[in-house]
Amino acid sequence: MCLACLQVDNDRRDLDMNNREVDAKKLVRFVRINELRLVTEYDPVVITSSIRCDPALLMNKMSPKHPERMRKFRAAAELYKGKILFILLDSNLKSNERVLSYFQLKKSQLPALAVFHTPDDEHDVLTVDEISIERVQDFCNRFLQKIRQIRGEAPQ
Repeated sequence: MCLACLQVDNDRRDLDMNNREVDAKKLVRFVRINELRLVTEYDPVVITSSIRCDPALLMNKMSPKHPERMRKFRAAAELYKGKILFILLDSNLKSNERVLSYFQLKKSQLPALAVFHTPDDEHDVLTVDEISIERVQDFCNRFLQKIRQIRGEAPQ
């Protein structure tokens, strides 16, 4: 048996290379989908990812609520693996102030969910008191639907 495996977020992902349907394109997709963590900390390099629809959780990492919010954000990210790159942006870092400005947010409005689609330069923002898996999922689904409408694609 031949397996391709990647270890990310303490979770091992395997691809059965003995499957006749696995070709170079599918192997590259497997690596691309699994090369990053479910939630990746914001970095200008991350934005060059091949996944072009990126929701971000903008929050203060020093907040006592940070671990619980991250748990829920990661759980939502699992639902969109390979479709959307989930990003965490720490509002405490001065270098991230430009991103807050892009979304027209102030630190007092955080935490917030923001999503952007690079090819269309579309974005949306939702300020939230509490992060929930359902709220993140609803926000992402509404935005993906909006992108499909812009492109003239049928709803899923």
